[in-house]
Amino acid sequence: MALPMSNLKNILRFGWPYLRRYRSRLVAGVLLGLFFALTNGLILQAASLVMDRLRSPSEQSIALRDLQMKAEVEEAEKSTRLAALPSGSRQMADTWKIWKQRQKVWRKQTLDGLDRWLPLAGRQMDQNQMVGVLLIFPLLMGLRGYTGYLSSYCLGWVSERVINDLQVDVLKKLHSLSLDYFNKSQLGDLTTRVQSDTAWLQRALNLGLSDLVKEPSTVLVIFVILLWLDLKMTLFVLLVMPICLIPVIVLGRKIRHAAKRGVETKVSQSSQLLEVLAGIRVVKAFGLEAHQTERFREHAQDLVRFGMKGVKAKELVNPIIETITALIFGVLLVFLFRNGRSPEQIIIFVGGLVAAFTPLKKIAGLHVLFAQSSAGVNRLAQILDEQPTVREPAQPLMLPAFQRAIAFEGVSFGYGDKPVLRNVTLQIPAGQRVGIAGESGSGKSTLLNLLFRFYDPTQGRICLDGADLRSIRTGDLRHEMALVSQEIVLFDQSIAEKIACGKLHATREEIVVAAKAAFAHDFIQALPRGYDTRIGERGVTLSGGQRQRLAIARAFVRNAPILVLDEATASLDSQSESEVQASIDALAERRTVICVAHRLSTLAKMDRVLVLEKGLVVEDGTFAGLLQANGRFAAMARKQGMA
Repeated sequence: MALPMSNLKNILRFGWPYLRRYRSRLVAGVLLGLFFALTNGLILQAASLVMDRLRSPSEQSIALRDLQMKAEVEEAEKSTRLAALPSGSRQMADTWKIWKQRQKVWRKQTLDGLDRWLPLAGRQMDQNQMVGVLLIFPLLMGLRGYTGYLSSYCLGWVSERVINDLQVDVLKKLHSLSLDYFNKSQLGDLTTRVQSDTAWLQRALNLGLSDLVKEPSTVLVIFVILLWLDLKMTLFVLLVMPICLIPVIVLGRKIRHAAKRGVETKVSQSSQLLEVLAGIRVVKAFGLEAHQTERFREHAQDLVRFGMKGVKAKELVNPIIETITALIFGVLLVFLFRNGRSPEQIIIFVGGLVAAFTPLKKIAGLHVLFAQSSAGVNRLAQILDEQPTVREPAQPLMLPAFQRAIAFEGVSFGYGDKPVLRNVTLQIPAGQRVGIAGESGSGKSTLLNLLFRFYDPTQGRICLDGADLRSIRTGDLRHEMALVSQEIVLFDQSIAEKIACGKLHATREEIVVAAKAAFAHDFIQALPRGYDTRIGERGVTLSGGQRQRLAIARAFVRNAPILVLDEATASLDSQSESEVQASIDALAERRTVICVAHRLSTLAKMDRVLVLEKGLVVEDGTFAGLLQANGRFAAMARKQGMA
C-alpha cells in the first residue's frame, strides 16, 4: 500500500492549503459521505432483519432457542474467565458487561419499536406493518441516494474552486518570476502546467475526493455489519482480500510512468504547435507545412503509445480484481455450505460482500486516478516552489516622482557565463533625450532590461534619483516608465482596452486624448465600432504603423516621466516610420527619453548619443559631434549611407 498511499499523500499535501479555504463545505461533504456509508450498513441490517422476520414460527423458535443456548454457554465461559482475573481487570470486565447489557436493552427497545411497523411470519399483518414494509427500503435507499448526492455536490463545489484558485496562483507565480526563468522554459511547458496539469488535479478532486470519503467508509461499515453477522467468515474474507491489492500496485506503477512520459511528450507537442502557429508566415513562405505536420504526427504517435499503455494498465485492473474476487467468492461459498449456514444467512452475507464489491472497485480506480494525477501535481509543485531572481525589497523605499537623474554606477551583467555589459558608468539627467547605438549583441537591449529591473546587475548598481533600484518596489519603478518597442504586443481586447493597458481604469476621455496625441484617432474612428472594435489577437488586421501608434497611445495614457524606445520604428516602412516618428516626437516632449535604435537616423533629434561595443560605452556625444569625430558611430553611419 506504500505506493498508493504515497500518491494520495502527495495530492492531499499539495491541495490542502487550497482545500482548507473552503473547510465548511469540505467538512459538510465529508460528514455527508460518512452518513452515506452508514446508510449502506442500515440497508444491509434492514435486509437481515426482514429476512429473520420472514421465517416460519417453528424456524423462529428454533433460532431463538439456539441463540439462548449459545448465550448461556458464552456467559458461563465469561464467568469462569472473570473469576481468574486480577481485581482491576475484573472491574474493567464488569464495566464492559454493563455496557453489553445496556446494548441489549437498546437493541430490544429498537426491535420492539420496529415490531409495530414490520410484519412477522405467522402473525396477521395490519395497516402500519404494510406501510412499514413498503417504505423501509425506499426510505433507506432515498436517504442513501440523497446523502451521496449532497456529499458529491459539496466536495465538487470545493474542488472546482480549488482548481480555479490554483490556476490563478500558478499564473500569479509565473508573473512573479524573472525573465531568466522564461528564457530557459518552453512556452508549451508553461501552458501545459496551467491547463493540463491542473486538469489532472481537477479530475482527482472532482472524481476522487467524493469517492475517497464515501467508498472506504462504506466498505468499513459493511464489514463491521458482516463481522457482527458472521465473525469467522468475515475474518476469512479480510485475510484473503489483500490479494486484490497486488495488481493494483503493480499496474499503478505502470500508469504513473506512462502518465509522466505522456506529459513530457505533450509539452513537446504543445511547444511545437505554438511555434508553428506563431510563425505560420515563415512555414508557408518556405513550404514547411508537410515537415511541420510530420513533426506533429511523431509527437502524436508517442502520445498514443503512452496513452495506450495507461489505458491497458487501467482497464486490466477491473478484470483482474473481478477474477480474484470471484475465486474468493467460490471458496467462501464452499465454507458457508460446509459449515451449515442457512440459505438466509448465505444470501445476506453474500449480498453484503456484493454491496462491498463496487466500492472496492472504485477504491482501486482511485489509485489509478491518483497515480495519473500525481505526475501533474509534482510539476505544479515545482513551479510554485520557483523563486524569482529579481526579488522585491523587504522594506521598499517610497519613490517620489522622478526629478533628477538616472545613474549607472559600474554596472556589469552577463547571461550565464557570457558577459554582456562591463563596468558601465553613465548619468542621464531628467529631461535629457539619450540615444543608444551599437552593433547587434553590444548590450543595448540589456541596458534597458536592467533599467526596467527585469534583471539585476551582477556588479554595480542603477539608481533613480539616488535610490538603488533594488530598494524600490518594481511596481513603483515601472510606473515611472513607459515602453514602446519593436515587438508590438496587443492583447485580444477592444481598442479602448488596449490603450488603457498603459493606465488601468483610464477614462474614455483620457483614452481618446492619448489616441489623438498618437495620431491614431482617425483610423480608430473609421473602424466598424470605433474604440469598441475588437481587432483580434496581436491586432493582425491592422497595419504595422497602426499597431505601433496604438502602442504609442498606450504610452501616452500612462503619462510617465521616463520614455523608453526600443527599436520602435525598426520594422516599419518609410511612410509608416515618418507617421509613427511624428507620434513619438509628440510623446517625447518634456520627458526623459532613452532611445535604442539600429537605424541611426532615428537618433538625429537626441540631445546625446551613446555608442556601445562589446558591453562598453566607447563613445558619448551629440549626433553631429560623433559624425564629425569619425569614430565608431561615423563608421556605422557610413554603412547606412548617412555619410
